[in-house]
Amino acid sequence: MNKSLYTISCILLSGFMAACGGSSKKSESSNTNMDENKTAESKLPEYRALDKPQVNLSEFKTDKDGYIILFDGTDMKGWRGYGKDNVPGKWTVDNGAIKFNGSGGGEAQDGDGGDLIFAHKFKNFELELEYKVAKGSNSGIFILAQEIESKDPKTGEMRMEPIYISSPEAQVLDNENHPDAKLGKDNNRKSMSLYDMIPAKPQNAKPFGEWNQAKIIVSKGTVVHGQNGENVVEYHLWTPQWTDMLQASKFSEEKWPLAFELLNNVGGPDREGYIGLQDHGDDVWFRNIRIKVLD
Repeated sequence: MNKSLYTISCILLSGFMAACGGSSKKSESSNTNMDENKTAESKLPEYRALDKPQVNLSEFKTDKDGYIILFDGTDMKGWRGYGKDNVPGKWTVDNGAIKFNGSGGGEAQDGDGGDLIFAHKFKNFELELEYKVAKGSNSGIFILAQEIESKDPKTGEMRMEPIYISSPEAQVLDNENHPDAKLGKDNNRKSMSLYDMIPAKPQNAKPFGEWNQAKIIVSKGTVVHGQNGENVVEYHLWTPQWTDMLQASKFSEEKWPLAFELLNNVGGPDREGYIGLQDHGDDVWFRNIRIKVLD
């Protein structure tokens, strides 16, 4: 190119873009934003949601109040392990209740342990059940859960992520004897709290060995926890407030990018998921489990 033409071209281009070896502030800013987005995305492992067969709700009895009986006190029809095809051996039927037989070995044990889910995805519903804990026990109730696998960056193999990476948890706890009651913030790890985010108020759980009534309502993003006849927690999914709560918890984008991604979009694209009961390694019982499907 003629030297004079080259100079004129540089003058025309320099007002709005990088040219002739230089760069505008706008280009630098744009490139920085792109780099930040790439960095955020790179923190997320490759993952996928499993799509296992669901049970047909028409095969389950409906009571006089219009609730579908998810557990009739005799067998665990419709239930299976999270990420599994059968009921793990540590979950048994005990005097009309589903019992997890704990060993004190921590949460979501391998082999005969692991979390339990009812194999049907629910969207809007009222869930009612009763729970009882042994001394010092910890467990939880999950809603809108997905079965998530992610790629292990070291081996390249797919592995199951824990259920709580995609599911809000209503805490089940012996408030007086389990150390988790003193962790978190403002008692947000005590019974029927939204775990690590919203404390249950009033905190009206009964002592270990006694049965508690629990209710969880999910209606178009509004979630209410009830305990022993009182509403104790309310929150709203898929809102800026929900995102802010996640960012202030152990599931923040910085601390746990995949959990933040999944919980911020809880329920997946269809905004529905499984109900689950947690194996935290401790003895816990659940009974009278029923659900009413809402519009």
